[in-house]
Amino acid sequence: MDVDHSHTQISAEDALHLLIDGNERYLNGTSRPDKATPLELAAGQHPFATILGCSDSRVPPELIFDADPGQLFVIRVAGHVMSDGVAGSLQYAGSHLHTPLFVVMGHEGCGAVNAALAARDHGAQERSRIQLLLDAIVPGLPEFNPRLSAEARLSQAVKSNVFWTMKQILESPEGKIRVAEGHMKVVGAVYDITSGRVNFQMKDHIHAST
Repeated sequence: MDVDHSHTQISAEDALHLLIDGNERYLNGTSRPDKATPLELAAGQHPFATILGCSDSRVPPELIFDADPGQLFVIRVAGHVMSDGVAGSLQYAGSHLHTPLFVVMGHEGCGAVNAALAARDHGAQERSRIQLLLDAIVPGLPEFNPRLSAEARLSQAVKSNVFWTMKQILESPEGKIRVAEGHMKVVGAVYDITSGRVNFQMKDHIHAST
């Protein structure tokens, strides 16, 4: 991965507006053609935002945000679950690429979150490695009103999982330092696969069930 500190740093707010505008172009069918050439990209990367998202093949951040190659630093794992590797990638984005904005993006109908619900509420078990991933999601799952439909429960759990991952980032030693220094903004988002819209989830107080 190339590192270049010569690019102009934008604010987290400006980066967020770039993502919102890009999603609007995607929704309106006015996405721009890629402008960067392979030779230009080989010179270095200058992403303005880091996206931690789910591995679901229907949720490609570069397409959803109409971003050119080199504009987003993307980390993808099922259920956007935190791990040492993910944490290291996030730290690299902050300390070397200096992306001011970090977005944790879940999506409606997430299979990983649904499987974590089944494991918690019904004792369902997956293969060993998958189960480890689900076990990392379970602590952030909410308790439900028993009257909620299965669809509403999953939608609520997807949002809670976004906030759970955000909480882990913000409460890490590195996250606390960067936020205190004013060098990092973390926001949540949920992608609606049916409509193509990204709904940003803003919360003054991040918390999760434990």
